[in-house]
Amino acid sequence: MINYARQSQEEQPEAAPPPVEEHIAPAPRVSVQAFCETVETAAAVQSAGEDRRLGKAHLKIQMGGMAAAIEAYRSAPTPNVIVLESDGRNDLLGGLDHLATVCDAGTRVVVIGRINDVTLYRELVRRGVSDYVLAPVGAIDVVRSICNLFSAPEAKAVGRIIAVVGAKGGVGASTISHNVAWAIARDLAMDAVVADLDLAFGTAGLDYNQDPPQGIADAVFSPDRVDTAFIDRLLSKCTDHLSLLAAPATLDRVYDFGTDAFDSVFDTLRATMPCIVLDIPHQWSGWTKRALIGADDILIVAAPDLANLRNTKNLFDLLKASRPNDRPPLYCLNQVGVPKRPEIAAAEFAKAIESQPVVSIPFEPQIFGSAANNGQMIAEISANHKSIEMFLQIAQRLTGRSETKKQKSSLLSPLIEKLRGK
Repeated sequence: MINYARQSQEEQPEAAPPPVEEHIAPAPRVSVQAFCETVETAAAVQSAGEDRRLGKAHLKIQMGGMAAAIEAYRSAPTPNVIVLESDGRNDLLGGLDHLATVCDAGTRVVVIGRINDVTLYRELVRRGVSDYVLAPVGAIDVVRSICNLFSAPEAKAVGRIIAVVGAKGGVGASTISHNVAWAIARDLAMDAVVADLDLAFGTAGLDYNQDPPQGIADAVFSPDRVDTAFIDRLLSKCTDHLSLLAAPATLDRVYDFGTDAFDSVFDTLRATMPCIVLDIPHQWSGWTKRALIGADDILIVAAPDLANLRNTKNLFDLLKASRPNDRPPLYCLNQVGVPKRPEIAAAEFAKAIESQPVVSIPFEPQIFGSAANNGQMIAEISANHKSIEMFLQIAQRLTGRSETKKQKSSLLSPLIEKLRGK
């Protein structure tokens, strides 16, 4: 479906991040060749090629527009996607007809143009153009156009990956991630899966009181077998909406992974699961960095001390630079108010990070300790505990969804039910 007359970059706020609700699924391994007429468009396409969602695409940029494209494909096969810029001075429709004579079947064409005219749009549709984007364009416009070519617009959005990581070891990032995933499944009614990536010491199985015989290690060590059916067999069901991809939490082997070791697992989960929560261990390696940068949304969990402040700032700076077309990471403060411990105030934290924490979760060792030892979530221990509302706030910010409203019963409901029974 062609998106016509998309709002131009000039009409949008200069530094506005994409809306929280907008979810652009990553493009598969495809070849993309762009033929630009202006350096501004070429720069936007180049920036788009560096976006995480086009990380698997092979992008090549040339100048010359339509004429250069026709000349290039006289003797060379066409790629999966051709991006063409037309400034409106040339014969766009005639050029497309000429291009069609040298274009391979199945190649998709995206046109970037400056003419906002319904007649032109209809002619482009008739010629099979996949998308028409009004110039001037930004990097996110190009990313959106290319990625949307490979996701059915009528399909339910799936595959939002949320990464949760601690700024320092022992700050409770796993506990937060597991309770937030519980809120996503229970309160937002989204099907979700928790992937415990700490294969040696992961606690998700303990927290959800699950002891599955198989888990994420079976997928990572058998990448050739990974598909939807294989992953389904590895999932352990915690509730109607929540599943677990558990870590073995054993030391019988060494878990040294390559940078792309988890790619096939994440790609398969994206294809079938609306929400994937990654419980990322506090370590810095190629694959943890790749998992963070490749996530749709990120939550950093920090305790209110100097080391956490430094690490959170470093993570923020890295992720903002690596993900220029995404909103910045979110962070929350945890274990706030430990007796007799000097702490950095939330306001000072926010000033250094230049961002407010989503929530500040107080230090309450009794209820959190009981939940951990019993293999339960906080909501199961105490249904009205104040931290439950905080977990829901985090879940809503990360997913862009509001709480599923439960239908309220009226004062006459008991009487009506009795009459129905009679």
